[in-house]
Amino acid sequence: QVTSFLGVAVRSLCTSSPHEHPEHGRLVYKGNLAKAVLGVRFFSYSTSIFNLFMMPYIMLKTGIGFESLFIQAAFYGLIGFFTFVTPVTLHVLTKGYVIRLYYKDEMDTYTAITYNAILAEKATVFHQKDVKIPDITKMFTTFYAKTKSMLVNPTLFPNPQDYNHLMGYDKSLYFNLEEEEKEADER
Repeated sequence: QVTSFLGVAVRSLCTSSPHEHPEHGRLVYKGNLAKAVLGVRFFSYSTSIFNLFMMPYIMLKTGIGFESLFIQAAFYGLIGFFTFVTPVTLHVLTKGYVIRLYYKDEMDTYTAITYNAILAEKATVFHQKDVKIPDITKMFTTFYAKTKSMLVNPTLFPNPQDYNHLMGYDKSLYFNLEEEEKEADER
């Protein structure tokens, strides 16, 4: 590939597609809210840390104090509650948001990239057979990979067949009536 940049020829030699990852495989999904999720969580963490360091200083400098030990404990408990609950709640709600999803054809495995609690990228590798679709649609879960809930937007898959294969929709529906009766009898 040759690109001209202000009259200078620049040659780029790349052996793999920009959507290929040597370890994870082919990129089949990219979440459009990855930067927003990272930004909101970072902002929440930073304000909580700021709050932890500044509240004692503000309390000492302003002279705000309560004579009752119970009222002091309740006040600091309330501030501490909001300092810790907001980041934890955001983590719980967004921990399954898939930033990128890769697929390896030869092994039929997926690698989902999510953010962990310290905002680093975390890779979860699973097979298509490990994908379970929840019986009841849940707000922050599209599917379960083994036991971990994952959230993807089906419309962001460039190739709808990739989504269909991930969810198992491309498998033929085959009902074995004898197996169904056997399972019903066992129940």
